[in-house]
Amino acid sequence: ETNTLPFHPFENQQGDILRMEKEHQVLKEQLKEAEEKFEQLQSRSLEEIGALEELLKKSIEETEVSQNELDWFHQDSETQMKKWQQEKKENRENFKALKSTAKKHSDTNERYLKTIDDKEKQYNVCLNTFLETSNKFANEKGKLEELIKKSQDDSQECEKRAVKAEVSVLQTWKETEIWKLKGTIAKAEGNLRMLKALSSSASAAPVLKSQIDSWEIFIANVKKQLEKVEAEYDEKIELVKNGARNCLSKVEIVDVPFP
Repeated sequence: ETNTLPFHPFENQQGDILRMEKEHQVLKEQLKEAEEKFEQLQSRSLEEIGALEELLKKSIEETEVSQNELDWFHQDSETQMKKWQQEKKENRENFKALKSTAKKHSDTNERYLKTIDDKEKQYNVCLNTFLETSNKFANEKGKLEELIKKSQDDSQECEKRAVKAEVSVLQTWKETEIWKLKGTIAKAEGNLRMLKALSSSASAAPVLKSQIDSWEIFIANVKKQLEKVEAEYDEKIELVKNGARNCLSKVEIVDVPFP
């Protein structure tokens, strides 16, 4: 039974180990061949890598130089860009302001033109109205001047008549008051004469002396009042004749009581 049955657990069936040894040998040969190819490839790759590293080093140096130049260029470009953007912004704002100012001036100009047209129309209307009114007023002025002249003449005449009337009234008041006062004086003088006649007797003289004195004082006071009234009325009459106003009032008279 030796080598006739499968050798467990390495074989599932007879001949598996031999088959595995053959496959292992084949794999070893393939591995050796692969190792040789790998060594060849590795050698060639190392050479290529060395060449590529030299090339890369050179490229890096050139890239650094180019990067510095590119950085300088970027910085200059950024500076120029910022400057250009600022100028663009300022130009845009200036343009916007100029556009707004131009529109404002245009609107103002149109408004002024419209206002000028309206004012010119109003001026023409007012001029026509003024000419018509001026002609009308010129005619009315002539009529009014005639009326004014006539009114002035009438006013002067009325003023003369008014002055004459006021003088007449004052003269009448003066004569009336003088007549009253003179009548009072005459009556008092009559009483005084009667008393003096009665006092001729020796017995009545002491009794009537005080009454005679009273009547003489009374007559003197009334005469002063008469002079005052006559002078004040004459003054008022002269003022009215000279053109004064508000002089038409009676002279105040103080009543002197009878003894």
